[in-house]
Amino acid sequence: MKTWLSRTLLITVFFAVICKIQAKLQDGDCEVCISVVKQIDKQLTSEERKSQEKIEGVIRKICKKAKNRENRFCYYVGGTEDAATGLLGEISKPLISHMPADRICEKLKKKDGQICELKYEKQIDLDAVDLKKLKVKDLKKILSDWGEVCKACTEKSDFIKLIEKLKPKHFKKQEL
Repeated sequence: MKTWLSRTLLITVFFAVICKIQAKLQDGDCEVCISVVKQIDKQLTSEERKSQEKIEGVIRKICKKAKNRENRFCYYVGGTEDAATGLLGEISKPLISHMPADRICEKLKKKDGQICELKYEKQIDLDAVDLKKLKVKDLKKILSDWGEVCKACTEKSDFIKLIEKLKPKHFKKQEL
């Protein structure tokens, strides 16, 4: 009887430790969440930080302007008008007490795991890449990220020529 009880206790402790470890964020987890929460935190005034309702107003204001991944995050937490959930309190309450963004996102991950699955697309480093080796899809993405469209492009070389022409306007060299 004693060995059964001690084994049960040991197994319970083991699973509790595993669950605690899994709740911690890994590198690259919740990058969109952390980014948006930091942005919210930066925009809060000391007066707004005193009221949960005012913080939620700031969140909604930021979410109204959000695009792409940030907009999807806002939808998940209830910051958009069409959102079906309401997790704004899970962000606003910790911000009152100056909780760091990564800790807030850890808590949000427990509520809804898909919040931390959002990741930013990796940007193509135009200094290091050979445009001729990229796929047309990637070349179109570069132009799209710049807000440009190539209507007359029929061949890969047309896309490359346009990117090379627009590169000085849109791409700043990375300084070390």
